[in-house]
Amino acid sequence: MRTQTGLESAVSLVIVDDNVGSLEMLASALAHRGLNIFTASDPRAALELIRTRHPDIVLTDLVMPGMSGLELLDRVMGFDPGIDVVLMTAHYTTESAVEAIKKGASDYLNKPVPIAMLRERIGRLVHNAQRRHRCFEIEDEMLATSEFEGIVGHSPLMTEMFSSIQKVAPHFRNLLVVGETGTGKELVARALHRLSPVADGKFVVLNCSAVVETLFESELFGHTKGAFTGATNDKPGLFEHASGGTLFLDEIGDMPLTTQAKLLRALQNQEILRVGSLVPRKVDTHVIAATNQDLRAAVAAKRFREDLYYRLSMVEIRAPRLEERKDDIPLLERHFVAKFSAQYGKPLRGLTHRAQIALAQHPWPGNVRELENAIGHAAMMVLGDIIDLQDLPEYLRFPAAPTHAIPSPTQLGALEDHEKQLVVHAMEAAGGNQSRAARILQIGRDALRYKLKKYHLQNGHAS
Repeated sequence: MRTQTGLESAVSLVIVDDNVGSLEMLASALAHRGLNIFTASDPRAALELIRTRHPDIVLTDLVMPGMSGLELLDRVMGFDPGIDVVLMTAHYTTESAVEAIKKGASDYLNKPVPIAMLRERIGRLVHNAQRRHRCFEIEDEMLATSEFEGIVGHSPLMTEMFSSIQKVAPHFRNLLVVGETGTGKELVARALHRLSPVADGKFVVLNCSAVVETLFESELFGHTKGAFTGATNDKPGLFEHASGGTLFLDEIGDMPLTTQAKLLRALQNQEILRVGSLVPRKVDTHVIAATNQDLRAAVAAKRFREDLYYRLSMVEIRAPRLEERKDDIPLLERHFVAKFSAQYGKPLRGLTHRAQIALAQHPWPGNVRELENAIGHAAMMVLGDIIDLQDLPEYLRFPAAPTHAIPSPTQLGALEDHEKQLVVHAMEAAGGNQSRAARILQIGRDALRYKLKKYHLQNGHAS
């Protein structure tokens, strides 16, 4: 049964009660504009309805034939922990209420529930759901306006980088992109190419760290037939192949010094000399180099030519670390969820709040590439249409506590002192929020409260 009280995009509520009279009374009492109400008297039919409709809220009786409200709660939390589940019972006990909340229930009501209280409790959840809907809409709008030439970001550092790309793209001949592994240096290079005067030309990539040193010169500049053993034909190098377009030299810091000297000449004169040839060839190639190394230090250590460094770094663009732009993580999450949803043919809707918290707390040493891989893994593993904590890679579900933050038992002298310090550090990391601290410690909220009382801690500090 369905009660139509609003548009399809409105907040939706499923009411489950084996008493048909109660169902009708509850649906009538909660009906108002902006809320779509669905009802079911059979919990198994209700479960199928919930799987099909993906409601924001489920209001269910606790004691029902065939499946209890707690079993229904377990099933719902199993495929969509983002649903607010409210249980009602005429057999209220503190133990059953605690069990329901631990299993993920949003509320637990004692029947008969006063209509005013029911409307107030459900109204609060409806309001929260409306806010979530609006947040999703805003995030979608932000994602649409925060994508620049295939790069997602709206943080100040990314906005500054986008501005630099736009300014230099029409004018550069040689350019250096710096940044840690996984920050998207090739995406920056491709954006520069697309906005450059040679956008219609080729974009050619050479990973300098993957080329055998003895073949480097041939790969870059080409060779003539008979130039060395195995050179059975004339072969143009990547510099020639990219003429009229852009050559992207990734990990330039790994280029041998002998090749660096010839690259400098090619950049200065816009001409190359194939291995085994005496005749120079003119080229018209834009060059973008990228590195995750400190090239100034490499110059000082005589591992990189100083003159080549200055030739390349006349214009330098830095791709920021993900740790420096954590404000972009929600946008990147939505971007990658949409990407893998299409790639795997799964109608993924997003991530649960607890999965988002786990991603927000991770330091991301592998930067955006690591985040992309984590969401790709989760998108492959998830059975439903919303990614939860258990779908993430194990190292994100069970993060190792930072060694500098937790003194060892030897240092503290006793196991209880060590446990106390764990609780203190978790409360500090959570900003005093007990629920978040419990998640950090991987224990229940009640267990955390017990430990706070045990060690006489008030908000994580000794009282």
